[in-house]
Amino acid sequence: KLHTGRANLVFGVGNPDADLMFVGEAPGQAEDREGVPFVGRAGQLLTKIIESIGLKRDDVYIANVIKCRPPDNRNPEPDEVRTCEPFLFAQIDVIQPRVVVALGSFAVRTLLREDRTPISKARGRVYNYRGAKLIPTFHPAFLLRSPNRKRDVWEDMKKVREILRGE
Repeated sequence: KLHTGRANLVFGVGNPDADLMFVGEAPGQAEDREGVPFVGRAGQLLTKIIESIGLKRDDVYIANVIKCRPPDNRNPEPDEVRTCEPFLFAQIDVIQPRVVVALGSFAVRTLLREDRTPISKARGRVYNYRGAKLIPTFHPAFLLRSPNRKRDVWEDMKKVREILRGE
C-alpha cells in the first residue's frame, strides 16, 4: 500500500560484496526524492560514521526495512513490514555481509523479531544473525536530536571495526 504515495522505490545502495551492511527503518523525504537510502541529514551523519572506522560509503551496503516512504514519515505498519521484509532478507542473503548494523529500534526489532526490545537494551551486544554478526546501534536521525549519544555509537562502531579486522 505504500507504493501509491512514493516518488521512488528506495531499495538499497552500495557494494554488493560488502562485508558491512547498515539497515535502517524507512526512506524519508530526501531518500524518496532521490531513490537512494540515507541521503538526507541522517545520511550525511551515517557517512561520517562509516568514515570514522576507515571505510567509505561505497565500501558498504545500505538498505532499509521498508522500501517506500510512509506518509508523513509515520512509523511503518506491521503489514508493510511483512510486505517488505522478504526483500530485505534476500538482500542480506545475497550480499552475505560479515556484519549487519541495525540502525534504531525499528530495524533491531524487525531483524531480531523481538517486538519489545528497546534499542537502549539491545545496543552494546553482538548477535549472531544469518551467518553474520548483528550490532544494534542508535539511528543517525536520533543522534541529530540527541548528540550526547554519539559516544555510544562510536563504541558500537569500534566493535564493528574489530570484527571486520578479525580481532
